[in-house]
Amino acid sequence: MNSHVNTAAEDGRGVPPGPPESMDVEALRAAMIEELWRLNAVRSDRVAAVFARVDRHVFAPGVPLPEVYAATTAVRTKWDERGAPISSISAPQVQAFMLEQANVAPGMRVLEIGSGGVNAAMLAELVGESGAVTTMDIDPEITDRARKLLDAAGYSRVRVECGDAERGLPEAGLFDVIIVTVGCWDIPPAWTRQLVDGGRLVVPLRMRGITRSLALERVGDHLVSRSAEVCGFVKIQGEGAHRERMLLLYGDQIALRFDDDTHPSDPLELDGVLARERVDAWSGVTVGGMESFDSLPLWLATVLPGSCLLAVDSDYQPAAAGGPVMADEGGRWFPSAYVVGDSFAYLASRRVRPGVFEMGAHAFGPHARPTAEALVEQIRFWDRHYRHGPDPVISIWPHDTADHLLREIPVPGDSATASSAVTVIDKRHTRVAISWPTATA
Repeated sequence: MNSHVNTAAEDGRGVPPGPPESMDVEALRAAMIEELWRLNAVRSDRVAAVFARVDRHVFAPGVPLPEVYAATTAVRTKWDERGAPISSISAPQVQAFMLEQANVAPGMRVLEIGSGGVNAAMLAELVGESGAVTTMDIDPEITDRARKLLDAAGYSRVRVECGDAERGLPEAGLFDVIIVTVGCWDIPPAWTRQLVDGGRLVVPLRMRGITRSLALERVGDHLVSRSAEVCGFVKIQGEGAHRERMLLLYGDQIALRFDDDTHPSDPLELDGVLARERVDAWSGVTVGGMESFDSLPLWLATVLPGSCLLAVDSDYQPAAAGGPVMADEGGRWFPSAYVVGDSFAYLASRRVRPGVFEMGAHAFGPHARPTAEALVEQIRFWDRHYRHGPDPVISIWPHDTADHLLREIPVPGDSATASSAVTVIDKRHTRVAISWPTATA
């Protein structure tokens, strides 16, 4: 199980390095905390105080201080043989909102899965002398590094374990909080078993390719979400690893990625699909350039059959390659996609006036028009019923839970339960129920 975190805001690097002695750590720290408040990542004085006390640069020796204290930057610490990063210190923005989700209090027992060191130090500050923090990782090089850095920073009381967290840490007993800093496709039963009833698991969970950091509370034999945050993490290693299925559409430059149970039964139907003319459909739904519409991709993933993600190589140039044009003039498109037989559509937008974009769909295939229109109709439905909330409740159940129990889950504040508003995703160990409040007329 790996500690690498890859945030959606990792493009904040590029601060020119300088000699550490010329940098004012306290000024950088203060600016970082101010930015975390502005981003609504820090929401409490307790979490802000932790960022003020823990010296991040101790856990990133040799890294320029402006990079270490940049609010939206993850610091890479290890790469694989292909040069891909496999370990990092999470961006402060991600660490902050996950600590807020975890709601750690003095005296608690906390397990962190994925060891970088600095997050364990912050957890140790939150639990205080009366609490206990254990951090674990599958990579002995990572745990050795974490141990040395924690000791150097004065956090020798943090316990560091090397092992595959898929099986938990049974000898350690129960925890009040488990916080996972690596992207997961499923939740192993050991994690639920090692939570006290009412305890909290904070985990980046993938659901049909969409990742959300979920704050899940244990309620008997299952877990119920209390909050969800947009995030992006490198995938888990070890027994919990799950490989997505790729369907190549244009060499290795354009592909569809299927993460759960939505892979087409006959992928050959999509052979040559990109040779057809692209069809566009527009919804009339507009969003501001800085406006969040985080719930839309999750809504599309839960209601559209054949949900998947569209991946286009960053070096792809349709004019040079003579290939299909995937984006609009402004270059805007989104990975949310779905397949119906011999056609597929994906989420797109176009600029209608300065700072305002209309949401729509691009589609390819013999039945591109109805496929695009179906996606557009779901954009309109989301706009009418879920754009401004409420968010869905996500619950995690044992794999042997009966269908009728999952499809009758009450949603807080909802006077009725509609089976059409609940999507069930089967994983290896669990069944994930995504429950949207009943839409009103």
